[in-house]
Amino acid sequence: MKVIAFNGSPRREGNTEILLSEAIRGVKQQGSEVTVYNLATLNLKTCLNCGHCDSAGRCIIKDDMQTIHDEIRIADRIIVASPIFFFSVSAQTKILIDRGQTFWAEKYVHKKPIQAGPFGRKGLLLLVGGMKRNAKNAGFDCAEATVRAFFRTVNVQEHVTLGYDSIDEKGAIARHATALMDAYEAGKKLVS
Repeated sequence: MKVIAFNGSPRREGNTEILLSEAIRGVKQQGSEVTVYNLATLNLKTCLNCGHCDSAGRCIIKDDMQTIHDEIRIADRIIVASPIFFFSVSAQTKILIDRGQTFWAEKYVHKKPIQAGPFGRKGLLLLVGGMKRNAKNAGFDCAEATVRAFFRTVNVQEHVTLGYDSIDEKGAIARHATALMDAYEAGKKLVS
């Protein structure tokens, strides 16, 4: 089973990365390997909305996204981890999602969606935010909706979301009563 994970946090060894590491530990405990992409360290350009993927079925931009596009096409499980920035995912995560326009064009314009493969395709979304959730949960709801749209575009029809609020100080996620165990268990379940 091919598992890929995207760390969308620009802060090294921060709350998002710690939470993602626990999910990965759960995946590995079940015997699966994980390829992790730290989006902040890659050469990723923003979508140009040039329409090339609509006409040619491929992205015209040459950067590290070519490798990521190839990996997404063959993955059985996809993990996306992001901090909440201004009621959405980080800029690094949003670049990944926006550049998924190529998959949207493949699926809806060229009628060639990514195939599910022998294991199906499932996802896990990990979100960490510094703000305290209110009745509207705007930050988490907006971020989750954005990633859900990405997941559906790349044919991930089922995913689990774990979101933790009031986690701002670097390393604070480790003091949360259940977050690390939740992520570990979600990683195990993702590949079981």
